[in-house]
Amino acid sequence: MDPALWAILGFLAALTGLGAWYARRIKTAEDFALAGRRLGAPVLTGTLVATWIGTGSLFSNAEFTVRHGVAAFFLPLASAVGIVALSFLAPRARALPAQTVPQILGVRFGLIAQRLGAFTLIAAYLIIVSYQYRAGAAVAQQIFPGTPPWALTVGFAVFVILFTALAGMFSVAVTDVVCGLVMTFGLLVALGLVLSDARAAGVTLPPAMRSLTGDQNLVFWIGVTLPAFLLILGDANMHQRFLSAREPATARRAAVGMFFGVLVVDWAIIGVALVGGLLLPEPPANPGHVVVDVAFKLVPVGIGVLIAAAAVSIIISTADSYLLASAASAAGDVVERFRAPRWQRTFVVVLGLAALGLAFTSDEFFSVAIYAYTLYGASLTPAVLLALLRPRTTPATIIAGMCAGLATALLWKLGLWREWLAAPWSDLEPVIPALAANVLAMLVAALLTRMRPEA
Repeated sequence: MDPALWAILGFLAALTGLGAWYARRIKTAEDFALAGRRLGAPVLTGTLVATWIGTGSLFSNAEFTVRHGVAAFFLPLASAVGIVALSFLAPRARALPAQTVPQILGVRFGLIAQRLGAFTLIAAYLIIVSYQYRAGAAVAQQIFPGTPPWALTVGFAVFVILFTALAGMFSVAVTDVVCGLVMTFGLLVALGLVLSDARAAGVTLPPAMRSLTGDQNLVFWIGVTLPAFLLILGDANMHQRFLSAREPATARRAAVGMFFGVLVVDWAIIGVALVGGLLLPEPPANPGHVVVDVAFKLVPVGIGVLIAAAAVSIIISTADSYLLASAASAAGDVVERFRAPRWQRTFVVVLGLAALGLAFTSDEFFSVAIYAYTLYGASLTPAVLLALLRPRTTPATIIAGMCAGLATALLWKLGLWREWLAAPWSDLEPVIPALAANVLAMLVAALLTRMRPEA
């Protein structure tokens, strides 16, 4: 049997064993969703890094690197700036009596804001989970080359769904630490290896890949970096983990650790994609698969297995986190009577299967990731920031902004898809008009509500 297959199966078995062990500690809904609010800084840092470094990094950033060269090294800076801001928001989030981001909105702005936030979160996160399934199938395709891609996608989805349902945040957080260590070590070793091979072979970057701007204008760069910045500021996964911290100070320390961890791993992925892509005998059919192709076609077997394990770690840690956040929100924000662990597990299965259906609607990574980030960031993040920084904002202001941001993101994407938008509007990513609509709607609503005598 292929050594990569043995390694991956052993790794998945170990993760499942950890999940089963921690499943015994689940007694309440808070245990399932927030690990009983008992996570320390080291575990919290590990799960934050492993959650954020997902398919958006391994496949989407790799795809961007193949297309735009060294300019890709600027992509993680948007996340890094967001993490710095997040380090100041984390203690505020931990101090609130909430288990999900929509509940933060509910505490501050009422039930309508909570429900609207929940529906937006679930829609965006199921898109994110869906392309994690396809990424898992892309890795499995290298091990089982004759298996139909749809079967591998289904198989990976079933594993993620069952694993997430097993023990909730306890298993997700602990296994994320394991996944984080594996992916960091594997990617750094791979980066050192491809750099050494490139130097020995005298390989240099072609001129087209040396441009610091990727031959793109400022509007393009705003469009591709703003969604990640907005997502990380209001990301339910990030805040759900901060709510799982032992105390507010623990949340801040973990945010600082996350800053360095994300930069190291993201830049390692981009470096492997940039240099390893030049060393491959032929470019991959899908540019997003370049790191996986390096693992199975370029480096020695032992290193390839390590990269494959790192890839699986990245995908699983992100898929289970976003699926868990969706289930927790569905159980606690949409149908509040169903917060018990058994109902949260039911929502994990139902929503996991819904994400599986979405997985077959597209084979792209970067554009799908950017749009999922936009749906969430341009509608929910401004509301979350105001909940933490300006809690006296009127509910009408928040609801108006969320509705405007979400509607604009959906309609703009439809206009791009149906080619209804002419240049220069067709060059804009949906995040720019959606965020502008959100802010404008909030300003108008704030002025109108301020004019009401009862306000």
